[in-house]
Amino acid sequence: MLWITAAWGSCFVAITIALEDAPVLWLAALRALIAGAALALLIGIQRVPIPRDPRTWVLVVCLGAVNIAVAFATMFGAATGLSTGIASVLANAQPILILLPAWWIYRERPTPVAIVAIALGFAGLLVIVLPVGLGGGVWIALTSAAATTAGTLIGRIVQADPRFVAAAQLLIGGALLAGTAAFAEGPPRIYWSIPFLLALLFLSLVGTAATTVAWFTETRRARLDILTAWTLLVPVFGVLLSLVVLREDPGLWGWIGIVIVLISMALLAAGSRRQSSAAGIAAVTTVPRTDAEHATPDSDGQDETHRHPMRPERKHR
Repeated sequence: MLWITAAWGSCFVAITIALEDAPVLWLAALRALIAGAALALLIGIQRVPIPRDPRTWVLVVCLGAVNIAVAFATMFGAATGLSTGIASVLANAQPILILLPAWWIYRERPTPVAIVAIALGFAGLLVIVLPVGLGGGVWIALTSAAATTAGTLIGRIVQADPRFVAAAQLLIGGALLAGTAAFAEGPPRIYWSIPFLLALLFLSLVGTAATTVAWFTETRRARLDILTAWTLLVPVFGVLLSLVVLREDPGLWGWIGIVIVLISMALLAAGSRRQSSAAGIAAVTTVPRTDAEHATPDSDGQDETHRHPMRPERKHR
């Protein structure tokens, strides 16, 4: 999760650089299609099994539409209307948005600490949003966060290899983005400069292909609140890199809001960790007793197992 969040935080800087040479939707489509093609090649080499049941394909198509087409388009659109640091904060509000749906769908009940974190996180978002104004860029970024949240919820129930799920959704979503780009922006007008190529390759291979496979792998084996709490590091990386590379300062209120959001996510992570520790302690305290603990003393005070050394001990299931 450390390298996943670092890659995602770096994506906003790469998007800002690449948008100087390409339109928004065409850049999003290229990112998805190149990443999907790379993973499809990997699937062919490693002979990853491809599911045939219709339910899996329906879920994968939904992932491609929501988690790629909608999320990528709005993420790139937010980068054009907001500073890189603020866009990275708003587009990664998934830890706040996912708690209630995860409770409702997967019975992962949030703790009181998590509820407090939700309220504090939304307060931090308001601190970031209000000075900027409720313009299109803010709502576009929040739409990206909502789409990513829906994709995480759907991805957990897809019963297929994570490499296949990642490749299929990227190719489907990339095709939808390309069709939308052709309709809305016309033929692709791209200046294939060296910075653009480097940014595009980083976005596609590192920030999308590798991280998508890793993310879907983790959604299978971790609580969603604990998993998404790790994404609190994405805005940190995004703000720091935008400050160092692009010289973008989010301003006083932006910094205050970012700190509040990060505190809320840190509370969420701490609460989830305590809950996991309590569950582990409960599991240890309920370990079945050993055969020695089940041995019963006879009339002379000796255990039956000691009184009859040649008799085999009973095995307890």
